[in-house]
Amino acid sequence: MQTGEDRGKTHPRSKSAELKDLIDKEEFNLRKRLPRKLPKRKNDVYVSRKTNFKGQLERCKKILDMENEVFIHGLGAAITRASNLALTLESSGRGTVATAVHTSTVELVDDLEPDKEDHEPETFSRNNSAIHIKVYKVQSALLVTSGDDPSHS
Repeated sequence: MQTGEDRGKTHPRSKSAELKDLIDKEEFNLRKRLPRKLPKRKNDVYVSRKTNFKGQLERCKKILDMENEVFIHGLGAAITRASNLALTLESSGRGTVATAVHTSTVELVDDLEPDKEDHEPETFSRNNSAIHIKVYKVQSALLVTSGDDPSHS
């Protein structure tokens, strides 16, 4: 519900919303370039909104069986899915798996390609959130001490 102060004020719009208003769909095509990826390692998993969750979960489990860690990367709307994947791995590990989370901002580039030659092609950049989650095996916290240990006397 708007207060008296909010009425008549316009809220700031995002650059992507402004860009959509500028695009005449009959004259331009919007092409979104793929984001830059980190170097692909055997223990990297990139998650998208269209990713099969069960398939990614099984892939992560196989990597954790062979390696000590797996890195899960998500961008924009896939951040929630990447987080859920890491949390599912952590809960199914029953204390043997932990996570470390790093967030960042990624610059994405969009191309505005004209259908007709009387317009110039344009390039726009925008920022998007990203998440990088390290899921790793932890050592058991139980320490077995011998009876000869002087620190327990």
